[in-house]
Amino acid sequence: MTANPVPTGDAGNARPSASPGTPPPSVPKRTSGAIWEVFVAFLRLGFTSFGGPVAHLGFFREAFVTRRSWLTDRSYADLVALCQFLPGPASSQVGMAIGLHRAGAFGMLAAWAAFTLPSAALMVLFAYGVAWLGASAESGWVVGLKAAAVAVVAHAVFGMAKSLTPDARRATIAVAALVVVLLVPGSLTQVVVIALAAIAGLLVVRPDRTPADGADELRARVPVAVSIACLVLFGVLLAGLPALAAMTGDETVRLVDVFYRAGALVFGGGHVVLPLLEAEVVQTGLVSHDIFLAGYGAAQAVPGPLFTFAAFLGASTESGPTGVLGGTIALLAIFLPAVLLIIGVLPFWERVRRAPRAQRALGGVNAGVVGILAAALYTPVFTEGITDAWTLSLAAVAFVALTAWRAPSWAVVIGAAIIGGFLL
Repeated sequence: MTANPVPTGDAGNARPSASPGTPPPSVPKRTSGAIWEVFVAFLRLGFTSFGGPVAHLGFFREAFVTRRSWLTDRSYADLVALCQFLPGPASSQVGMAIGLHRAGAFGMLAAWAAFTLPSAALMVLFAYGVAWLGASAESGWVVGLKAAAVAVVAHAVFGMAKSLTPDARRATIAVAALVVVLLVPGSLTQVVVIALAAIAGLLVVRPDRTPADGADELRARVPVAVSIACLVLFGVLLAGLPALAAMTGDETVRLVDVFYRAGALVFGGGHVVLPLLEAEVVQTGLVSHDIFLAGYGAAQAVPGPLFTFAAFLGASTESGPTGVLGGTIALLAIFLPAVLLIIGVLPFWERVRRAPRAQRALGGVNAGVVGILAAALYTPVFTEGITDAWTLSLAAVAFVALTAWRAPSWAVVIGAAIIGGFLL
């Protein structure tokens, strides 16, 4: 689609883009058409975004920075950095924030629903015993999808590095982050690396934008009272749900408590949430160990966020709400903390990131994010996606299709799945 023109302060004088080579973002709208636009864009990603949270960030950048110009590279990286700090599913939070930026609160809900529901529906169907998916990790089409994810993430990392590490100092911060994350893996390490990158940026990075430049603004027009109320509600539910579940003994409240805490306490999202979920649903007898493992295997073969594994677990519970009702309750509960945090934090984040000192710190943070994504490109994306000469060849073809031929990512993903199904 063609991006809307950027508004100008004076006739004929357009605001410059904050990142060289990146088109300025098109003007966010607040109409039903904009909400539908957000829904359609994320629905396509909901059906084609395989490869886990790091790959999702690559898909998002290609869709909303490169193709639609809804954000600049810098504002997108700032958003990714924020969501790395917040608990919950980072890629889903980035998607929610993009929807909020583009079309307001309903745009945020549209982005979440479109990106999440396709995989959630598949996981509930799998819980009912629908085995015709053939979704094992060794399936040829799944292997092809993993190879395509390598190309998508590599494309995103190289593109972001070009814009966000343009000098020796920021390139050094990125490489340092890469080394630390590879040698000391873990979600806590990523948070520490981002904090250290912010300090390094504050000390050595020179901002290459002015506070008055609004071309890369993240628009989140949420009343301050609403933001504060969401942050308060986040804390009240986190503290109050366990007490309410213990006091009432109600199975529905217990289910909400289990999945709300999983979404509220896990940093890094994705695979990091699995130990907590296993402890809460297997060790307490809500779901058997075999069913848990079967659902986890299926979750690797569906697009969208891994947190939709909650829908499978909720639908498979042996007590309390089960089936579609249990799956819906678990799904909403695990994503509710992310919704409350994005609405509560993003408006304040936009004000903070405009301060001159914050811009220097964010210069370091953005370089650190590039390093973290580069580390994730190696493990788990490359190590799981490239297993032999065939998968390396497929990934190379996909990368050329994305970069040289500028093929849309969804077409590359589908093509890789088909090739994998026939050849691998």
